Amino acid sequence: MARKEFRSGRRSAAHDRRETGEVQAAPASGGRRSTRHDARHRSPPDVAQIWGYHPVREALRSPRREILRLWATADAAERVATEIAAREITPSLVSLDEISARLPADSVHQGLLLEARPLESLDIADLPAKGLVLVLDQVTDPHNVGAIVRTAAAFAVDAIVTTERHSPHMTGVLAKAASGGLEHVPLCVVVNLARALEALGDMGYLRVGLDSDGPASLEDTVLSRPLALVLGAEGKGLRRLSRENCDVLARLDMPGAIRSLNVSNACAVALAVTGMKLGKLKD
Repeated sequence: MARKEFRSGRRSAAHDRRETGEVQAAPASGGRRSTRHDARHRSPPDVAQIWGYHPVREALRSPRREILRLWATADAAERVATEIAAREITPSLVSLDEISARLPADSVHQGLLLEARPLESLDIADLPAKGLVLVLDQVTDPHNVGAIVRTAAAFAVDAIVTTERHSPHMTGVLAKAASGGLEHVPLCVVVNLARALEALGDMGYLRVGLDSDGPASLEDTVLSRPLALVLGAEGKGLRRLSRENCDVLARLDMPGAIRSLNVSNACAVALAVTGMKLGKLKD
């Protein structure tokens, strides 16, 4: 699953603009601005920033979310008018540029920015007795984790187990990449992943580590519920203790010329294979 990316030493024009503070205009419909983030608008650590149509709409619909404040353009507010009314909140109607100033450069916010409390972590003892969970071993890229969350929501995964350290915050870029998936997949945040895997084993979970050097393909591996699929970071893969706390290691065999996938794509393939082998993903 490892993937290497090569970049030239030449800085891009966008990089130069960010360094100098130059502003590049963009079409108003996309809600995209290359303005620099105004440090005065940084949110405290106990506040999650969520932007973009799908993430904001799903957060407004989620009873688990404590909403603090919503900034929206008039047009964008109309698109989520039903959700705003149901929440009985009054958005701050502002311009696209005012929202952009509150966000990192190049954030595609589509005229919507929500501040809310982070979702509470699920206790590992409360995972379903016949569940399907994903375990992330130091997957740190927010785009990849966001894509994994989105995929997990699409495949009705019961929870995602991750660590307090060496994992991205469930907000901002990650929430945007998850496209609303954060509201549908409970998170179980643990201090020690090896101990969490031990606990899953004690609960009867079959722990399958995805490893490019696994002795058998996932398609040929006997699977059963409850099931935990363990994914490692790109490049490093699963750490030693994570591997040792898996019941079986399995690989994804790809028929094409490119045999490796990034971790979010590998997750999607693994869940598709798992679904076909189990017959259904949720009892």
